[in-house]
Amino acid sequence: MKKLYIADFHIHTKYSRATSKDFDLDAIVKGATAKGISLIATGDFTHPVWFQELSEKLEYKDKGIYTYKGLDFILSVEVNNIYSQGGKLRKVHSVIMLPELEIAKEFNKAIRKYGKLEADGRPILTTSLKNLARLLFDVYPDAILIPAHIWTPWFGLFGSKSGFDSIEEAFGEYTEKIYALETGLSSDPPMNWRLSTLDKYTLVSNSDAHSPANIGREANAFTQPIDYFSLLDILKHRDRERFAFTVEFFPEEGKYHYDGHRNCNVTLHPREAKKLNNICPVCGKPLTIGVLHRVDDLSDREEGYKDAKKIPYKRLVPMSELIGEVLNFGKTSKAVQKEYKRLIDIFGNEFEIVINAKSEDLNRYMDKKLASAIINIRQEKVDIQPGYDGVYGKVNALIGQEHQIKQKQNKLF
Repeated sequence: MKKLYIADFHIHTKYSRATSKDFDLDAIVKGATAKGISLIATGDFTHPVWFQELSEKLEYKDKGIYTYKGLDFILSVEVNNIYSQGGKLRKVHSVIMLPELEIAKEFNKAIRKYGKLEADGRPILTTSLKNLARLLFDVYPDAILIPAHIWTPWFGLFGSKSGFDSIEEAFGEYTEKIYALETGLSSDPPMNWRLSTLDKYTLVSNSDAHSPANIGREANAFTQPIDYFSLLDILKHRDRERFAFTVEFFPEEGKYHYDGHRNCNVTLHPREAKKLNNICPVCGKPLTIGVLHRVDDLSDREEGYKDAKKIPYKRLVPMSELIGEVLNFGKTSKAVQKEYKRLIDIFGNEFEIVINAKSEDLNRYMDKKLASAIINIRQEKVDIQPGYDGVYGKVNALIGQEHQIKQKQNKLF
């Protein structure tokens, strides 16, 4: 297979809340290189200290791309707009990309009066999405603004807790400047294809990593190296020639896929939740409505809808999870990390293992169970326990070859 150029446009750094304290440029390079990432987001460029570090260490390469220790970087930040609209409190995350530090500096000045940029690498902005778009495109008309993890209950554009029912409702006259949507960990392209209103948008997938180990857990594969301006063109035109596929979680593994109530250990398929009027059968409080439920509510196509013109996708499971499953250790344990490093030394990077490596090579260099798990995932032969209400789902790839995807659904745990 021809070498792919894989990009992750949404990560964080040590300057964001709830992130690894060693998440700096060197850690990003190490994590991205092990994964097989060619182009990585800087993350958090609105944070003054991180912006200064980027200014001092990144070297401008060409056409909106920077470099550090051999890895390509693109300027990126996630912002959190919190405001009221239509009698409802809105909380929506967006990913913003810009081609130059000087332009990013101007954008930072423009939003400073709406939030304390020093407080968080993902700044909270007390202004509307429309005004965010106005400020951004006034600074740079060819800026890239991508609504982040659009189905997440609390912070997604279509989220059940504080989102909208349409992109137009959120961005108004700036809707025409939105070219792409981020699916998030709890949804995948086929779920989004069920909404005909999303047909004109390019779907992207990113890790939203809060630690170096999670870089590239979702990503975007291109057939050739890209720069800022070719990326903008690809997103505008949904270019299948250059955009090879997205790398996806099994959406059931995302922590907001099903409806549920974590405090009561209740998880429900939307059909069952609707029968209960979305009320927890244990405590009587409202359930947290998950991604699948919202997709059902807003979709105008049946589940399973396919379109050959769409950009393809591949569902994968991170290697550290698979190794942990085989060894029966946590993915961050020393035993798992030792085996992970050994395999990276042999194959070069993680994507080479999970996407490209031949089955005979997998069986030659690793435990037969691990090789079988990778092959099962490529064929989507896995058992899945869906995530809900902030609890990640679990994918079991150590099953017989005859099994197809089975979801442990409609149950109370």
